[in-house]
This record gives sequence, C-alpha cells and structure tokens, in this order.
Amino acid sequence: MALPVLAGKVLTNPGFESDPTSHSQTLIGWTSYGSNSYNETGAAARSGSNYLKVYQGFTSAVNYTGIYQDYISGPGATYTADGWAKTISADTLAGQNAAWLEVTFRDASGHQLALYRSSVINTNAIFAGTFPKNLWVNLPVTNQYNPATYAITNTAQTLVAPPGTYFVRYQVVFQGDAANSGGSVYFDDFNLNLTSASAYGDWNIVWSDEFNGTNINTNTWTYDLGGGGWGNSELEYYTSRTNNAFTSGGLLHIVARKETTNSSSYTSARMKTQGRVAWKYGRFEWRARLPAGTGFWPALWFLGTNITSVSWPGCGEMDVIENNGAVTNYVGGALHCGSDSSDTYTFPDGGAVTNFHNYVLDWSTNAFLWYVDGHLYQIQTNWTSNLSGAVYPAPFDKPCFIIMNLAVGGNYVGNPSVTSINTNGGFPGELQVDYLRVFDQTAPLQLSLTRTNNALRLVWPSNVVAHLQAQLNPLYGSLGTNWLDLIPPTNPASINPTNRNAYYRLQSP
Repeated sequence: MALPVLAGKVLTNPGFESDPTSHSQTLIGWTSYGSNSYNETGAAARSGSNYLKVYQGFTSAVNYTGIYQDYISGPGATYTADGWAKTISADTLAGQNAAWLEVTFRDASGHQLALYRSSVINTNAIFAGTFPKNLWVNLPVTNQYNPATYAITNTAQTLVAPPGTYFVRYQVVFQGDAANSGGSVYFDDFNLNLTSASAYGDWNIVWSDEFNGTNINTNTWTYDLGGGGWGNSELEYYTSRTNNAFTSGGLLHIVARKETTNSSSYTSARMKTQGRVAWKYGRFEWRARLPAGTGFWPALWFLGTNITSVSWPGCGEMDVIENNGAVTNYVGGALHCGSDSSDTYTFPDGGAVTNFHNYVLDWSTNAFLWYVDGHLYQIQTNWTSNLSGAVYPAPFDKPCFIIMNLAVGGNYVGNPSVTSINTNGGFPGELQVDYLRVFDQTAPLQLSLTRTNNALRLVWPSNVVAHLQAQLNPLYGSLGTNWLDLIPPTNPASINPTNRNAYYRLQSP
C-alpha cells in the first residue's frame, strides 16, 4: 500500500445534514465555542435541510462564537477552502459585528503557524452591496494574514501548510461587539479540499509492518503469555499459538476464543515489540477493525522500555486506541503516568469499530494528538509523572514499545460476568490489523538523478520506507498501471536504460 492518499474534501458533516432535522446543538463532527452556534432546519438552507446559524454572545464585551473542525496534516500539504453565507432582512448583521471563515495551520500544541481568511462580512460590506442581504454568497478563503499581527500579507488560491504543521483547522468566526448589537449569519456547504496527494506532506514512513507475509515477523513481535487478570481483572489467558494470532490475506488476526485453559475461560493474544523495536516521537498509524460483543477489549498502546526498572505507571503508558466491544460507535485514547488524561471519539453517520478505520497518534516532544480517519479529537500537552524528581515532559521523553492485544472482560469494559460474555460475546472475536506504520518528518520523498556515461544513479531519502519501480515502453501519452518493482531495491540504484521510454517512481511502503 502507498502513503495515505487522502486528497479530496476532508470535512465531516460540511452541510450539517448529519445532524437531526430539528433545532439542535448537536453539530456532529464540529466543536463549538462561544454562546450561540446552532444547527437549524428549514427552507433557508442553501442545500439539503440543515444550516448553521451564528450570532454574538451579548456579553457587553467583544466576544467570539463559532465552530471548528481539525484535520491531520503536515508540512507542504496544500488545500483550497470556501463556504457559503447569508444574512437576512429580518435579522441583518448590525453594529460592529462581523463574521468570516478561516483556515489555520497549527503545530503539535495547537499554536497558529499560518492564517488564511475569507472576506469579512460586516455592515460596510452589506451597505456596499458586496454582501447583499437574503442571498447566499460564496466566501473563498484566500486572504493570507500574519498570525502574529493579523495584518493581511497576501492573497492565495492555494493554502500551504508551513514547516512544523501537525494539523489544519477550518473555522467559522462570529465577532460580537461590546454594544450587544444584533443580527445573525447563516452558513452552509463548507469545503476544505486537499489538493496535494497526501495530507501528511513531508511526514513519510520510516518503519512499517504491512502483515503481508505468511507468518508474524518474530524480529519485530514477541508475546506476553499467561493469565491472572493483568492488573485489570481480565479473564483471558494469553498464548502465542497460531489459533490466537496469525497473518492471512494481508491482515494480522488476533483472535479471542471461548476455551478453558489454565483456569481461564478464554484465550487470546497480546503481541509486543519489547526488546525488538522501540520509538521515541513520531506519527503512528494503525489501520484496523475491531470485534463487537460484550467483554471484548481491543487495544493498541505503548509502554516505556524502562518498565522493568521503574514499573508502571512510572514508565508511562500511551493508549492509541481502545474500545468496549459492547459499544461499537466510539473509541478512546489516553495517557497514564500518575496524572491520567483521556477522551473519546464518536463515529458520525452510523460508523462503527467493526469497519476498518485509521487510528493515529502524534507524539512530539511536548504534546500528544489523537485522530480517527484524519479527524483530530484530542490534544494533551500537560501531564505529571509519579516518579520522584521527574520533570516534564517525563516520562514521555524516552523510547517506548508497542502492544496490540484483545482482552476479554476487565475493568475498562465494566467487568461483565462470564455468563453475560458467553451470551453476548459472539465468539470467536477477532481484531484485524491491516498495517502499523511509523512516520517522521523527512526530506521530500522524491528521486534525484545523476548521470555517469551511460549509467543513471537514482537516490532518495535513506530513512524512508520506499522502493523503486519502473515502467518500460508505456503507451504513448499514458503511463498506465504496469509498474514493476526493481529487485533488489537498493538505494542508490544504478540503472542502464536500454531505451528512452523508461520511467521510474518511488512506492511507499
């Protein structure tokens, strides 16, 4: 598989049609701030049944109200953005109130690195007729601002993520004046369109397990074995048998079975990279689907490699994703280090963990960010270690190893009884993993070419998981799809093309 190709429209619920068809503050997929952002239903909608209505907070001070949505990104990714807005005669924007759309690129802690805005809707624009009343007006986001001074510096059709970018924010802003002036603005049919091949930009794969082989890679994975609850009142007994963990069809299968062994009522597997592979910082992407059923507790998580010397939670624990199999419409992510923090993500539009989803954790020097299918739902920038004398960002400033497991029962899933699990569990339960990838910010993934006599020398970034492909004699005007891997895929590669119609490209992973 190639790098995540996420080009296209990236917003969830851009026209509010995922919301109930009634006055509501649900705003599925969006985060509200300020006092007065509402999903409305009615003929005023530009398309469909629903639209957004925004007005000021009436605080007798300048105030801000609106909604926003965050999406995973990286340096060099490019976008276009726009939306539609309207103010009506019966509730026309008044006083010094103003509204606009904006797109910001942000670092791991959420700080603005670049700022783009649409034209501002205010009373001057209304009176001048550039924003007429009772008419939906398209607002392209093209004005570039200095994020420190908020002065316009340029206009641009393409919005470019600068160095240091972790995510992009699409936002509606209503600025209310201190005079408590009235008037509202309606919004509908937003668009944040990714125009580069990948939202990740210069984040490239530096390690991966695609689980395409016939066996689990023992150079990467080992197992925790046994039962006894694992500190969480779990009910399974972990094994290394192929009954409980195997690869097939390009997937890793971790299977929980209802079978009695060693005083446990169930078997399963808990795989780990401890003693094999460890990481410190990066972007970690896990594509998986999870089982449904009472008692199932699937998880991908990290522990510090120093756990044998400082124990838990002093070593630090990062939960990329875990789920209670009895409730399939959400997942959670958490940190444990003495001061615990966590949040959950609810799938929109009837989504469930039983479908494949991309779960991502960004781990930087001072922040963690959790995403589902590219949508950011949690940032943590503050924690305290329980180790004496430890200083922030400890314990998350040391290498960690990965664990993937499927538990049965336990504290996280509410300690259901064996009877309840047997009745509602749906055994065998299966966690399926498509891949696990580790990304880092590298030089752009591109070929450089030099020529010596009749030989060509192709070079690409040595720390990126990529291989060279070639296509010989393609049809005129079209490269087609018949790309062949060059074996061995050495870097640099020395080639001697026999004709002028040879093309080369990189494929990752």
